[in-house]
Amino acid sequence: MHYEWDFYFLLRYAPLFWRGILVTLAYTAGSISLGLVIGLLVGLGRLSKSRLVNFPLIGFIEAFRCTPLLVQIVWFYYALPVLLGIQIPAVIAAGLTLSCYTGAFYAEIFRGGIISIERGQWDAARALGLRRWAMMRLVILPQAVKRMMPPFVNQSITQLKNTSLVSTIAVPDLLYNGSMITADTYRPLEVYTVVALIYFALLFPSTMLAQWYERRLETGR
Repeated sequence: MHYEWDFYFLLRYAPLFWRGILVTLAYTAGSISLGLVIGLLVGLGRLSKSRLVNFPLIGFIEAFRCTPLLVQIVWFYYALPVLLGIQIPAVIAAGLTLSCYTGAFYAEIFRGGIISIERGQWDAARALGLRRWAMMRLVILPQAVKRMMPPFVNQSITQLKNTSLVSTIAVPDLLYNGSMITADTYRPLEVYTVVALIYFALLFPSTMLAQWYERRLETGR
């Protein structure tokens, strides 16, 4: 069957594509920012020797790392309001889920980066009389950050792709707006081709930047 491609008609839907891009980027930036805060707090908490502190944090991390993100989004939107007895808007449920999801991965990156620092660095900081927080801030974290950056960047790039799942609960991101255009035009091939190309245009430069940064770190090391 011969199919006649036609992309010209999509020009009148350009504002809808732009709004979808802005929502996608906003969710990416917001969930990464909040996820970094969550990841730092949980990652530092995982360094505690107390089981009372560690077990709940391990449960949090594994709950988000070992279940599909799509299931989490649906659960936060439909089930959590029932448990709490309050209505949670789709935009809040999506943002909260994405932030907790990426925060769980960031937490392990933080923890892994910190514990990778050689024992001698910890001992030297203690010998200088530094307290735990000062030692972490002045000695350990500056060294750990260099080791954590490649996985941080890769996880952040993945997060942009993950935002497409919020369309399942009618958050007007790029994919959802593409679905609306498809429903209006009955031209899914052209619409989803453009959506895929937009995602590629957003992700490819980020991927190249991440690879360049990793090479720079290796050269510096």
